[in-house]
Amino acid sequence: MRLLVKTFEGLEAVLAQEVEALGGTNIQKLTRAVTFDGTEEIMYACNYMLRTGLRVLEVKKEFEAHDADDLYYKMYRLPWDQLIGVNDTFAVDAVVSGEHFTHSKFTALKTKDAIVDKVRKVKGDRPNVNVFTPTYRINIHVRHKTVTLSFDTSAESLHMRGYRITSVDAPLNEAMAAGLILLSGWDKKSPLLDPMCGSGTILIEAERIARRIPPQLADRNFGFKRWKKFDAELWEDVVSKYNDQIIDDCPPIIGGDKNLRAVKVTEQNLESAETTSVQVQKADFFKSHSDSPLTLITNPPYDNRLKEADIEKYYKSIGDHLKQSYVDSVAWIFSGNIEALKSVGLRPSQKYHLMNGGLEAKLFKYELYAGTKA
Repeated sequence: MRLLVKTFEGLEAVLAQEVEALGGTNIQKLTRAVTFDGTEEIMYACNYMLRTGLRVLEVKKEFEAHDADDLYYKMYRLPWDQLIGVNDTFAVDAVVSGEHFTHSKFTALKTKDAIVDKVRKVKGDRPNVNVFTPTYRINIHVRHKTVTLSFDTSAESLHMRGYRITSVDAPLNEAMAAGLILLSGWDKKSPLLDPMCGSGTILIEAERIARRIPPQLADRNFGFKRWKKFDAELWEDVVSKYNDQIIDDCPPIIGGDKNLRAVKVTEQNLESAETTSVQVQKADFFKSHSDSPLTLITNPPYDNRLKEADIEKYYKSIGDHLKQSYVDSVAWIFSGNIEALKSVGLRPSQKYHLMNGGLEAKLFKYELYAGTKA
């Protein structure tokens, strides 16, 4: 089967590496997605184990349509009566771009009409629409004249791991947090620090990466579990395979935040995630230091909801403190305020461009030395 996994822009390369590790072949990187060939087992594994994926789609058909009527006709010709039963429910999500299709809701409606009409014609009755928990969630992507029809195997977005029971303002998305850690190339042996930990997402994802803990719960209600062809025995084999790879060893993972509420929120989420290697405490980053090398990954305040009195001065202070108090360490700063990042005052040795939701963001790497690198 052909599979497609959605992700954030900028995480396509690490997602492709994850897919390859799970057995995907003929991998192609797209914008905000990776497509590849895989088996039913690999599809299950992708839902269970991908850390940077948002949705796993099973691609059913790709064809050209010139207008809404042509779309309806070509959708109607597909064997919907063999795919969806009259007792099943379904929902259609559509994303369109280009000059031929400009209204996603209308595109979804024409697809829904074609499905209903075809099943009713063959079976004498029709399946119902359920937008919340359908048996089949159908995804339509139209770019210019090219229509890609897929079935959503995941149901809810995979970034929703289930451990976050509370959060502070502007929490970092779980899949993005995992992506930052994977992009950093953290060796999973040296200590990792997030000194502005917010809800603790980077900390939790770091431990799960280091200990090879699956990002999802085995009893999660994935979309594929509602399908007639769901193989419960194969699913159990996949879960057992990856659960058996969990290890106990983990370097120190340390979190801090000057906001007591953030620390309490993080503690609640750490307990919910059943972490064993994470420590968190109320601490002011600007009064902290490290006597030994570590990897620092953090997402400092930057947007309208988290205003600092002088954001550029704040970021300059971050750079100054890193230079003075974290010698021989590596710092990764992720921010949606590109101008503020320039005020850090250190030369980044690596840069990544990402889209955090609809917001442009950068991930900068700073190698910290006493004096100059030379």
